Amino acid sequence: MSYNHQNLKSEAEIASMREAGLLTWQAHQVAAALVKPGITTAEIDHAVAQFIQEQQAESLFKDVPSATGNVPFPAVTCISINEQLVHGLPGTRQLQTGDIVSIDIGLRYHGWCGDAAVTHPVGPIAESTQRILDITEGALQLAIELLPQKQRWSQVARALEAYVKQAGFAVVEGLVGHSIGHEMWETPQVPNYYSLQYEALGDFELQAGVVIAVEPMVTMISQRVQTLPDHWTIVAQDGLPAAHFEHTLALTASGVQVLTAGPDGKAWAVPA
Repeated sequence: MSYNHQNLKSEAEIASMREAGLLTWQAHQVAAALVKPGITTAEIDHAVAQFIQEQQAESLFKDVPSATGNVPFPAVTCISINEQLVHGLPGTRQLQTGDIVSIDIGLRYHGWCGDAAVTHPVGPIAESTQRILDITEGALQLAIELLPQKQRWSQVARALEAYVKQAGFAVVEGLVGHSIGHEMWETPQVPNYYSLQYEALGDFELQAGVVIAVEPMVTMISQRVQTLPDHWTIVAQDGLPAAHFEHTLALTASGVQVLTAGPDGKAWAVPA
C-alpha cells in the first residue's frame, strides 16, 4: 500500500503556525461576540476583515476563484446559516433566534496559514439542532484524540464516520479537510469518511510534523448537497440544519497541538 507524500513541518515551523492559529482564534472571538439576532452576516464579515487588516495578516478566502473560475469569493469569512453547510456568502441577511450559523475564517500570518470554523446557535435552538452541533464538534474532538493512536488517516476517518452515523446523522462526502502550511490547501486531502479508494490512493501516515485542517461536515438526513446559483453556497439537499466545525491540528512527538485553539492551548475556537 502506498501513501501520499506529506509535507512535514519542523517544530519551529509548527511554532510559527501556532502564531497564525492563535490569530485565527482571536478573529473568531471578534465574530462570536457579534452573533445575536438582528445582526447581518455582512456586519460580522466587516468586523473580522477589519481585525485581520489591523493585525497585518492576509485573508485566505477573499478573491479565491469559484469552481467555475469566474466568481471570486467576495469576503474574508464564509458564513453559512441553517441548511447552508459551507461557503456561505456574507450579505444583508439578518440572524434570527433559532438559527445556527457556521463561521469559517482562514488567514495567513508571517507566511503561515490558520483555518478554523465554528457553528454557533443564535439564541435558544431546537434540541435536535443542538444535537447535530454537539455531534459535529464531538467528531472533531474524536479526531484530536485518535490522531496519536492511529497509524494512518483512513483509520481516523473510518472512526469519525461511524461516530456520526451511530448518532443518527449523515457525513457529507465529497467535501473534505486538507493539509495546510504556507498554503491553505496542501496535499494530501483529509476526508471525514472512509472509502477503499482513498485508503488505496489518498491515505497518509500519521507522524510527527503532520499539520492538517480537520473539518467534520454533518447533515441531518441526506448526504447530498448542492451549490446555489451564487456559485459558492453549499446547502444540504434535505433542507435541514447542517453543522461544520474545524481546527488546524499539528501532530508532534508529544501529541496533538490544536493550533487554532485559545491561549491555553485547549480551548475551542470560541469560549465554552
